[in-house]
Amino acid sequence: MKLIVQIPALNEEETLATAIRAIPRKIPGVVRVEVLVIDDGSTDRTVEVAREAGADHILKMASNVGLARAFTAGIEEALALDADIIVNTDADNQYDARDIPALIQPILDREAQIVVG
Repeated sequence: MKLIVQIPALNEEETLATAIRAIPRKIPGVVRVEVLVIDDGSTDRTVEVAREAGADHILKMASNVGLARAFTAGIEEALALDADIIVNTDADNQYDARDIPALIQPILDREAQIVVG
């Protein structure tokens, strides 16, 4: 299974690198973990920071479209990149990336198709 962790971001140059580096890249039951940053029209170094921190994919919105549209665009992009599992997290480290393996375990165990945590 391929997991893509999507991170919508708007002017998150201060916290984005920490968020990306915290994402576990090896998870039992997952063949590949990739990071997709959705840049929602940032005017700072968000895109450069994402690249430097190891984001696998960057989707640039032409302008600020808001979180809901950026989130939806990220889901569509992750599916186009053949994601089997998609996790959404925040660029400001609001969520603990160490919880991702536990979050997706019900999906890996085929007990759930969606998990919200």
